[in-house]
Order: sequence, then C-alpha cells, then structure tokens
Amino acid sequence: MEKAMHQSHGIGYAQYEQSLETRMEIERRREREYKRSQQILNEFTGKVTKS
Repeated sequence: MEKAMHQSHGIGYAQYEQSLETRMEIERRREREYKRSQQILNEFTGKVTKS
C-alpha cells in the first residue's frame, strides 16, 4: 500500500494519515478522476451502442 500511495500521490501513507488537509486534497483528486473516468466510459459505451 505504501508503494502504491507513493506512486499515485507522491507521499507515503503515514504522511497521508497524519495530515487532514493532505488527505482531503487526495480524496478530492480521486473524486475528480473517478468522475472523469465515468464520463469517458459513458461516452464510449454510447458510441459503441449507437454504431
């Protein structure tokens, strides 16, 4: 988990756990990435079913 956290967000899990502001920023970023991936998926599936 430590390695994945470092690769994805550039900080270790201990630092993530200790700082509320850091945690909130990472969670906001994750939420934006999730919403964007859902938009892409919806656009893709819409194009596939219309073809």
